[in-house]
Amino acid sequence: MAILGPTNTGKTHYAIERMLGYRTGIIGLPLRLLAREVYDRIVAIRGPSVVALVTGEERIVPPRTQYWVCTVEAMPEGMGTDFVAVDEIQLCADPERGHVFTDRLLRMRGLHETQFLGSDTMRGPIAALVPEAQFMHRERMSQLVYVGSKKISRMPARSAIVGFSVENVYAIAELLRRQKGGAAVVMGALSPRTRNAQVALYQNGEVDYLVATDAIGMGLNLDIDHVAFSSLTKFDGRRMRPLAPNELAQIAGRAGRGMSDGTFGVTGEASPLDDAVAQAIMDHRFAPLKKVNWRSAALQYGNIEALIASLETAPESEHLARAREADDLAALKSLSQFAEVTARASDPNSVRLLWDVCRIPDFRGISRGEHAGLLSAIFNHLHERGAVPDDWLARQIRQIDRTDGDIDTLSKRLAYIRTWTYVAQRKGWTRDEKHWRSETRAVEDRVSDALHERLTQRFVDRRTSVLLRRLKQKEALLAEVNDKGDVTVEGEYVGRLSGFSFLPDKGEAGVADKAVKSAALQALGPQFHLRADRFYNAPDTEIDFTEQGGLMWGDAAVGKLTAGSEPLKPQVVAFVDDEAGPEVAEKVQRRLQHFIDRKIAALLEPLLTLQRDETLTGLTKGFAFRMVEALGILPRVEVAAEVKDLDQDARGALRKHGLRFGQFTIFMPLLLKPAPTRLRLVLWSLARGLDDFPEAPPPGLVTVPALREAPQGYHAMCGYYAAGERAIRIDMLERLADMLRAQDSRAGFEASADMLSITGMTLEQFADLMQGLGYRAERGERAKVKTPVPQPVDEDPEKDQPVMDVGRDVPPVVPSDPPASPEAADRPAGVADIPAEGAAPIVEEPPTQAKADDDIPEVDDGEIPVGTAPDATPADTTPEEEVFYTFTWSRPRHSGKPQGKKPPRPRGKPQARKAGGDKGAQRGKSASARPPRQEKKIDPDNPFAAALMGLKDSK
Repeated sequence: MAILGPTNTGKTHYAIERMLGYRTGIIGLPLRLLAREVYDRIVAIRGPSVVALVTGEERIVPPRTQYWVCTVEAMPEGMGTDFVAVDEIQLCADPERGHVFTDRLLRMRGLHETQFLGSDTMRGPIAALVPEAQFMHRERMSQLVYVGSKKISRMPARSAIVGFSVENVYAIAELLRRQKGGAAVVMGALSPRTRNAQVALYQNGEVDYLVATDAIGMGLNLDIDHVAFSSLTKFDGRRMRPLAPNELAQIAGRAGRGMSDGTFGVTGEASPLDDAVAQAIMDHRFAPLKKVNWRSAALQYGNIEALIASLETAPESEHLARAREADDLAALKSLSQFAEVTARASDPNSVRLLWDVCRIPDFRGISRGEHAGLLSAIFNHLHERGAVPDDWLARQIRQIDRTDGDIDTLSKRLAYIRTWTYVAQRKGWTRDEKHWRSETRAVEDRVSDALHERLTQRFVDRRTSVLLRRLKQKEALLAEVNDKGDVTVEGEYVGRLSGFSFLPDKGEAGVADKAVKSAALQALGPQFHLRADRFYNAPDTEIDFTEQGGLMWGDAAVGKLTAGSEPLKPQVVAFVDDEAGPEVAEKVQRRLQHFIDRKIAALLEPLLTLQRDETLTGLTKGFAFRMVEALGILPRVEVAAEVKDLDQDARGALRKHGLRFGQFTIFMPLLLKPAPTRLRLVLWSLARGLDDFPEAPPPGLVTVPALREAPQGYHAMCGYYAAGERAIRIDMLERLADMLRAQDSRAGFEASADMLSITGMTLEQFADLMQGLGYRAERGERAKVKTPVPQPVDEDPEKDQPVMDVGRDVPPVVPSDPPASPEAADRPAGVADIPAEGAAPIVEEPPTQAKADDDIPEVDDGEIPVGTAPDATPADTTPEEEVFYTFTWSRPRHSGKPQGKKPPRPRGKPQARKAGGDKGAQRGKSASARPPRQEKKIDPDNPFAAALMGLKDSK
């Protein structure tokens, strides 16, 4: 009987019911995927003990088998079962496999009933080739409607999109993942295990879309409402050709199952169907088939040539057409060129064995030559040993038994293992059939599971698919926030709460994006208020600022600093989502402002105290303002005039606040510590409007490399003074200046061990530093003289040692006859000549004003980095010689600032200083050691001299 009709008529279901009505039966199906589906259905009814599954790669045959479910190629012959059915009989016209279906049409019969299931187009060939056949027509149970073209982004749920290449299928699935949450993938090349796992994603509703090849057209029963063709052409193994209307109908018929109507159309680059073709599909009217493909089943095994000739025999019936050369025949012809193969295939049994080997499908899709080489190896083993050697087979399988790699890699491994699964299923080809069938099946299952996992990871966004399903059901989404700030909606992670900002997961996109964010933010409403309360009561130790002006609560960014009206009054901007509400935003901002205000008050307390001192008036108050504005560090060259105008009372008032009047910098030593320095740099960068805030040098270093590209004033804000290639900490520079005052800078002097030790520099580095300070360094070499061992010296510990304190404007010893400034002649005694940046030392007050308690703070030994020992001999000198530098004063450097021309130096006798100036060295002398200081006459008009006279009178 031929049961013919369109898709969704229940033909397969009817055949299964009829078979189960008999004691035994065989049903042949076009795909092993469909065979597995039918097998599972029958097992559910009759149990696994009486049902067999036989495909090219799977063989489950219980001892008491009654019902055989097979692929058409694997249908056993001569079984003599009561019932036989062949599904999709219209495949007799298929160019590749048609001859197999035609052979079953002509030769497979049941003892009591035989059924051929398929399309009405086969009515003519069946009637001509099987005259005794009776026909039954079945109508489609639902309507199929053409709806034209739709974009993938507008594809309705429960749709299947059909592609005809792996690349096309993957591209569509990736697009659906981004826009719709994901898609299941079904292809004929997948193993049944992978295919079933993918179909389960779709059938269970985890995804609403299916992307498949034309494999779904072969009887797979899926819950599909709409079928869309992404292409109307396919590669049939030899060429690209358009799909015939009946082929389109076979695939489109998957839409609408049972009594539910279905639709079909096109998408992507596929052009709309012609009206006539679309109408023919809807009416199920197609041109009838006139011929079917055929290949002789009467094979001659005398020799290879005879076998090939029998396979190429022409049919005698006008309803039969000789099939084109199939893969097995092509493999036989290739192997006939192998001398060893032809030598072995010299008798009918060997030729029969060779033909069985040639029927191994090329699952790997490799070239004919490579496939023939593999078949040759298998045939030689079988012919010589009677079975494939265990060690050789194990080696082949071991190379495949891996689950790492991407989708393409796993797909290739799956194709490779199918070859050995096929070999293991053939009776007598292995010595331990049970073991190798189990082994190959286990490897295929492992690779199949790994492939399913990779397909799901790549093409399914479980989070979005779940959320879309709940949205479609119009249910309220349940959102939660854990103690780490992770936000979940319906159990799916959607983002993270960082501080007071919701950070959506980067995977959030597409239709569900807005709904997911809305649900998440609804759940975060109470959480925002709870966090704001906890943040407001958090101690300052939990909050910090970054070197770029950010404000952090733990590891979460909660705000940033912005410039305020004054450098010490920055403002804050809180990072709070609008959904948190203005109350939360205000609370967070208020807490951040409190934090930064307290941080400034703690770290910059000397500046704030100086700013609030109401006892300061006049020039002193103005200078204090300049100091606060400069955040506690002022290069002396920038305030030379202001310093000159300050009297000793004014300076004393400023010193009470910790101010130090250094030779190069006026600063507050307490503000040189790492924490105040870090804060000062941030406030300075804000005040200057910098986009990228420079970072402070590592703490504890006396010198650091000078950064030429740094913003102007950067080194001073760090507490360093740039001279040469390095910058030295300003307090250490002042200590160095104390040592330099005792040297004769006109006759020249060498660096002492203390000078090198205090800077932590090598001799070469120290020479560069001195040149940056305005000295000339002359390099020389001399014979090294061993230093005698010092003898103990009887010192009086009670004897007062002279202390030179720049912080109290103590007059340093100046170089002999330094260059005079234009203002020197008008300066009163004791007032220093203010040098430009990097200028020569200066003289201010008489030595009698020095007090030991105002020394520049000492630096711990641990703050001085380990460097070259001061008396170390450079590596480029011989043991008998040493390098030394002689330093003499040169013209001061002014950091590239333009300078006016100085008046020419008078010749002849040197000009005496005016008004008892404390730089008593005469101008114009040749470089020589300074003469002893002589007692000077006191000018009663000089206020500083008057103070000195008062001190003497009081003694």
